[in-house]
Amino acid sequence: MLSLVVFSVLPYEPLEYAGVIGYAGMIFENLLCGLILGFLANVCYQIIGLAGHLIDMEIGFSMVNEFDPVTSAQVTVSGTFYEYAIMLILMVTYMHHYLIDAIIDSFKLVPVGGVTINPLIYSVGITYIVDFFVIAFRIVLPVFGALLIVNAILAIMAKVAPQMNMFVIGMQLKVFVGMAVMLVVIELIPGVADMIFDEMFELMRMATDYFGGA
Repeated sequence: MLSLVVFSVLPYEPLEYAGVIGYAGMIFENLLCGLILGFLANVCYQIIGLAGHLIDMEIGFSMVNEFDPVTSAQVTVSGTFYEYAIMLILMVTYMHHYLIDAIIDSFKLVPVGGVTINPLIYSVGITYIVDFFVIAFRIVLPVFGALLIVNAILAIMAKVAPQMNMFVIGMQLKVFVGMAVMLVVIELIPGVADMIFDEMFELMRMATDYFGGA
């Protein structure tokens, strides 16, 4: 459906290729370009899943996983919460229209038949790996900081009152504090969404530079 929409919007330009082999090579290059751009955009979205996994490890929900029928993988409760929240923001703010515009712009920057894949595109992946963990940790930081204080308090109490079972108390206290902090910082989710979308567009822009884009 998106292909039909993009085809009706972009101006038609005749393709130049030499024989069947040239036509097949052109299709493969354009297909590889689309796969890489889609993969980079999708992996940017997976930042939320990593952040949710780190949060669940801190508050004790690492064993409470759900099965995602889309990816056929186990997903965390907090990660699913953040994913649906950001998806809701995406639909309410009509941000999905900007994603469709980004697809159209990719055809303008890298026209069909004009793909030239630069082997140095791996540098985009290295840049992404660094930003992937940095952004995920920035999302987790409020919960991580609060639970660090909780762990310090539990350690002091364990020395002051060794007869108390801090393991049982800590499990419940971490869940309570972690969910309370998530409730307090829930208003920051739009900022998280903006951060991820900005990273997605910047990553796609860097990738198009290595595909012969302007």
